[in-house]
Amino acid sequence: MKAYLGRRYRFSASHRLHSEHYSEEKNRAVYGKCNHPHGHGHNYIVEVMVSGLVDPATGMVCNLSDLDGLVQREIVNRFDRANLNLDPGFATLVPTTENLCLEIYKVISARLAHGKLEKVRVEETSNNFFEYVGRERNKS
Repeated sequence: MKAYLGRRYRFSASHRLHSEHYSEEKNRAVYGKCNHPHGHGHNYIVEVMVSGLVDPATGMVCNLSDLDGLVQREIVNRFDRANLNLDPGFATLVPTTENLCLEIYKVISARLAHGKLEKVRVEETSNNFFEYVGRERNKS
């Protein structure tokens, strides 16, 4: 039987929403206060949803310690207290939370040893959150 495991993680990071393809005026019009030259920060909450068959020996979809270690090493250590604009993953991308969500999904899905990564949800503020469910689930 397939089961789902959800886990939450937190980190703080800053970013400036700014596209090199736009003029200063257009950047201000598109990104508003998020285009401030010195950037701004968020306390992000990342939710990871993994699915899989329940292992009859362990009773788990995946080992929580393994998942926590993966997310700590690859996501939290990378992004916590970082300026997202300086991260190599955003060298050619505006570090919107949509793009952050996609990057987190890409990294975790490539390294997850057990289970299937179903989705990543990133909460930027109490009003803004973003989800990515992967390409396979988006095909209709």
